[in-house]
Formats: sequence, structure tokens, C-alpha cells
Amino acid sequence: MKGFLHNKKALAGLSIIVFFGLVALLAPLLDPYNPNDFNFMPWLGPSSAHWLGTTGQGQDELSWLLYSARDSMLIALSTAGVISVVQLLFGIFSGYTGGLTDGVLSTVTNVFLVLPGLPLLIVIDAYLPNKGTVTTVFILTITGWAWGARVLRSQAISLRDRPFMEAARMSGERRWRIVLFNVVPNMFGVLAANFFGAAVYAVLTEAGLLFLGVINVNTISWGSMLYWAQAGSAMLENKWLPMLLPGVCILLLGTGFGLLNFAVDEVADPRLRRG
Repeated sequence: MKGFLHNKKALAGLSIIVFFGLVALLAPLLDPYNPNDFNFMPWLGPSSAHWLGTTGQGQDELSWLLYSARDSMLIALSTAGVISVVQLLFGIFSGYTGGLTDGVLSTVTNVFLVLPGLPLLIVIDAYLPNKGTVTTVFILTITGWAWGARVLRSQAISLRDRPFMEAARMSGERRWRIVLFNVVPNMFGVLAANFFGAAVYAVLTEAGLLFLGVINVNTISWGSMLYWAQAGSAMLENKWLPMLLPGVCILLLGTGFGLLNFAVDEVADPRLRRG
């Protein structure tokens, strides 16, 4: 932990995540207007009343931008958490247990690895009745867990026959305790890297799906800002802020999680830091 906090990439990434986290928490206090208020004139330019102008639907641009941090942070952290749990169950138990269990779980993982992501996302969303946050997290989890599970399986196999693992088995420890107290702590770096990698995937994929109109666009999020700006012909109206600002926020949030991912790799492998 000490090495992580002294890593420049970790400090930069953590600063970005903390900033957006504070914006998400304080959005109701910072927003000058309700982001769902459509009572303003569309496409107003920046002014003292509307610092960033208004949208093509008559909403205050700044209010929508600030409040959207909540959706992106919630989706990123929730999806990363759920994906990490699924990867843990499939990857570690598959690699450590071996035999028939490993064969079945590996087959399931391989199937999800070769499935085309975007078509699968569209098909799943089309058949789900609820279009809320839980549905989005479910869709992103279904299409994003397999790659990390494969990495964890390989690491678990490499740890399975180590002397300390043999000692734990000889002492009569239950399998779940061995996995929880012997395997997982020795794979903390990989688990953390997978978590931040999944967060990056969630931020970028949700924004892309919203921009394409694949999932529910009637949400207060940066991706829906891009969708409605494009649908309202913002560029034809010479209104570049509605497209630029949410794009920059998505880029920065993804960069923050990406820097934390790189920092975990460097702390876990000093050779990367020297390189």
C-alpha cells in the first residue's frame, strides 16, 4: 500500500477519481438548476444565467454535466465490483479446484470469450424489460467478465502446488478457507488490476452504448448527453460544448481508472517501474 501511494500514476489517477466522486456526491448542491428541467430556451449560449448554455431540449448544460458524474461513477464502480466477484468465482475456483470443475468453468469462460460483444449487448438489452441501472450493470458484466477470469485461472494454477498451499491442505484447512486466506491475498495485485480495468471498460462501453442509443438514453449521464446533442444536430447549430464537455469527462474518468490500473501493475512488478 505504501508503494502504491508513492506511485505518480496512482496519485494522478486517485486525484481524478476523488474529484469526480466529490462532484457526484455534491451534485445536488452544485447544480444551479434541476437537470430534468426543460423550461429554458434551447441552444442558448453561455451566459451568467447558464454558464455552459442550454441543450437542444431546453435543459441547463452545466446541471446535466455535473449530475451525470453520479451515473458514470455508479455504473463504473458497480460493474467493476460485480465483474470482480464473477471473475473470482470462475477464475480462482476453476484454477485451484482442477478436474471436472475446471473443465466446466473453463468451457463457459471460453464461450463468453469468443462471443461478439456488441451484438450480444444489443440482443440482451432488447429482451430485458427493465432499462435501469441494474440492467446496464448486468449487461456490462455478462460481456466483460471472461477475460479477467482467464487471467485469474492461470494465476491460481501457478499457486496451486506451492509449498504453503500443500501445508494448508495437509493441516486440514477447508477448501474455501484456503482459497480465501491463501490464494486471494497472493493475487491481490491481479484482482486490483482487474477491478480498475473493468471500471475503464464500464465507463467507455456505457458511454458508447448510450451514444448509439442501444440502452436507455433517458438518463442523466454523459453518454446520453452525447446522444441528445447528436440527435439535436448540435454541430449543425455550431454548438460544440454539448459534444466536447461530456466527451472530455468520459476521457478523464477512464484515464483515472486506467492510471490506477497501470500503477497496480508497476507496484506488483518492479520491472515495469524501472522500464
